[in-house]
Amino acid sequence: MAATRRALLSSGLAVALAAPALRRAAAEAASRLALLHVNDFHSKHEGVDAASAACRADRPCIGGSARLATALAEGRAAIAADGRALLQLDAGDQFMGSLFYTAHHGLAEAAVQRAIGTGVMALGNHEFDNGPGVLAGYAAAVPFPLLSANLDTSREPLLDGRIRPHVVLDRGGARIGIIGLTTETTPQGSSPGPTLRFTDAFAAAERSIAAIRAGGPATIVILSHLGLGVDQALAAAVPGIDLIAGGHSHTLLANGLTGAAGPHPTLVEGRDRTVRIVQSGCHGRWLGRLDLDLGADGRIAAHAGAVREITPDIVPDPQVAAIVARYAAPLAEWRARPVGRLAVPLSIELCREAECALGNLLADAMLAAEPQAEIALTNGGGLRANLPAGTVSWGDVLSLVPFSNTLATLTLRGGALRAALENGLSQLDRKGGRFPQVAGLKVEYDAAAPAGRRIRTVEVRQGDRFVPLEPDRAYRIVTNNFMRQGGDGYAALRDDALEAYDNGPALEDMLAAYLDARPGLSVAVEGRLVSR
Repeated sequence: MAATRRALLSSGLAVALAAPALRRAAAEAASRLALLHVNDFHSKHEGVDAASAACRADRPCIGGSARLATALAEGRAAIAADGRALLQLDAGDQFMGSLFYTAHHGLAEAAVQRAIGTGVMALGNHEFDNGPGVLAGYAAAVPFPLLSANLDTSREPLLDGRIRPHVVLDRGGARIGIIGLTTETTPQGSSPGPTLRFTDAFAAAERSIAAIRAGGPATIVILSHLGLGVDQALAAAVPGIDLIAGGHSHTLLANGLTGAAGPHPTLVEGRDRTVRIVQSGCHGRWLGRLDLDLGADGRIAAHAGAVREITPDIVPDPQVAAIVARYAAPLAEWRARPVGRLAVPLSIELCREAECALGNLLADAMLAAEPQAEIALTNGGGLRANLPAGTVSWGDVLSLVPFSNTLATLTLRGGALRAALENGLSQLDRKGGRFPQVAGLKVEYDAAAPAGRRIRTVEVRQGDRFVPLEPDRAYRIVTNNFMRQGGDGYAALRDDALEAYDNGPALEDMLAAYLDARPGLSVAVEGRLVSR
């Protein structure tokens, strides 16, 4: 441990990934390795803005496949100049998050990954969003191993034999065992179908570690789509892990970058060794590099790391830009495709100050998409366009919910939910975007009362009736990731959540599916939010 700290301090590795001045760790080692790692790209081929929303002319665009490709090429060149062997890893969730995935079902992602040199990938939960058939098509289109040690494919012929629990690679004379893990909650947050089974991730890791070490000394890398909190618990509980390259929680672990939740790498004292954990945010906005000096027994003797932000000044790679353009070409036609029909037009006119039919539509769709939730809560300011009567197109849906938000679920006690609703009603005089649109609730409030004391009663749907909100009872709630993370003043959803997951389906995909299943839908104001 002391050697690790000395090496980190002496390395001076707080510079951009592509810079050739990355220094060697202090101690000599049997093998010298470098990882380039990404996670949770979510089909953001054209890039995003700083809030991970769709790019616009007035907001600089960061990330994007072509810029990421340039950063990867520069990183590979720097690693070669340093005389290190390379591992290029992806911790999953390439799928879902833009029309590139909706239209092409993983083939755009496969084409880009082939071009940028992805070496190994763990399956994330969103790789299962459209069932085994779509994942099988993607698996056939990529040349690199897809890993999930806790996925049982024995009853699914489309995937059986295509997904491995682990791989062992020789890099620079070292045996590197890479184990993939996928979140066990995938059946609740995705659509894997009845033939796939997700088993205990910790037990699966132990089995793969034993199988790899049976072949001789090895460095054990967990390529995890479990989330940072679970990764930390795994590192503490399961012996033999050297490194975890993670995803799923969209956590930025970085030194000196705005928004970082911890250092790169984050260290956990395991049962028999120190475990390094890395994760590089989401949406292709950052690229991580971790240098490792390895002993003859495979253990990490020293490390040094840096994370590079994929900024607008990075010159896009022309080959990858051409791939993105090719897959983007049909999307204009896709935006014109019908997704449903409405009996009457729906307007956003009152959605920032009162219950509105458009808000009811979105809240109902959110609740339908999360059957375990009892309550849906969304912000009126998140609705940005009217919907027409008659045919509704993909373009209409994207105009209505343009921020690339995702469904978020959480468990919250009734008292904290009431506080969240008070926040939503706190700017009635300003028609603030935080005004709540709800499903599964009836709220009666006094608009003339002081902010923070406006709610008179809150009732929750229970079967075919409504019952009073219980302050100490835990309720399952679905919202959007912006609000769940405290946006629009909804601190209670961030600070008081008993458990939360922010990275469900994209709102536009969820709403389009809801409309498609209900042709001729009629939506009206129902008395969910009543001012007395």
